Amino acid sequence: MTRTVRPRRSELATPASNEWMFAKAAASDADLVFLDLEDACAPSERKEARGKAAQALCDLDWGRTLRAIRMNGIDTHWAYGDVVEVVTQAREALDVIIVPKVRRARDVWWVDTLLTQLETDLGLTERIALEVLIEETEGLENVGDIVRASDRLEAVIFGAGDFSASQGARVDTNFDPLVPYPGDIWHYARARIVVAARSCGIDAIDAPFPNYRDPEAYRTSCDRAGAMGYVGKWAIHPSQVEIANTAFSPTPEEIAHARELVAAYREAEAAGRGATALDGMLVDAAHLRHADTITRTADLLGLPG
Repeated sequence: MTRTVRPRRSELATPASNEWMFAKAAASDADLVFLDLEDACAPSERKEARGKAAQALCDLDWGRTLRAIRMNGIDTHWAYGDVVEVVTQAREALDVIIVPKVRRARDVWWVDTLLTQLETDLGLTERIALEVLIEETEGLENVGDIVRASDRLEAVIFGAGDFSASQGARVDTNFDPLVPYPGDIWHYARARIVVAARSCGIDAIDAPFPNYRDPEAYRTSCDRAGAMGYVGKWAIHPSQVEIANTAFSPTPEEIAHARELVAAYREAEAAGRGATALDGMLVDAAHLRHADTITRTADLLGLPG
């Protein structure tokens, strides 16, 4: 499958029922903003929020930001209407739909099929992409099948909040353990999700960090997710966007070193050698793959170095 690769360092959540937040979200410089029709909306407001979201997607200047909604789960009576109403009204102004609480590959298939029918009926020329949330233990068990369920799928997201409830974990409101715990209580889930995502060429996005008043802790969480291979993280407040954008961008020094490494390896390759040395370190094909990841990310983001 050939998938579109787009920046996803920061994905900003914005309640679809709160119009007064929309302009600030559009100006936030987030790589993606999603207007949330699910948990951020009271049940009584979810139907009305569809029209508000569609109008904001069409009317506001979003710049380079990807425009998205989070629909309600397919096991709710809101799901069908979320997709039909917002797509019909927003049309090409909607780039991505985020599907929550995905448990099996068939959940993704359901949304994919509905979108295909809508796009055909409406004559849309651009396909709407999908992202999925893994926030149920059943979803984690089936994540390998889920990430291959549709060629619309561009990212998989770890949802620690609902996942902690699904697992029965004893955590606080920031989804951290209530008792001392050696390491990251969610390391297994994070590792399994990022491996599944990378195995089929899609992005892995890390969980939200509710304590937006602690920017340093959020930065640390971004850095740890990045170390595992995640390319971005959810932001629940605009103040977190710049932190995520910085944390998931290679530094000028990293970019320059990666390009130097590629040049050194290619020079050795041209001379018939399979490895060389750079700054006193062995450089071989494995190093080349790491460097290539950095340079491709820099090129995607338009970063010098």
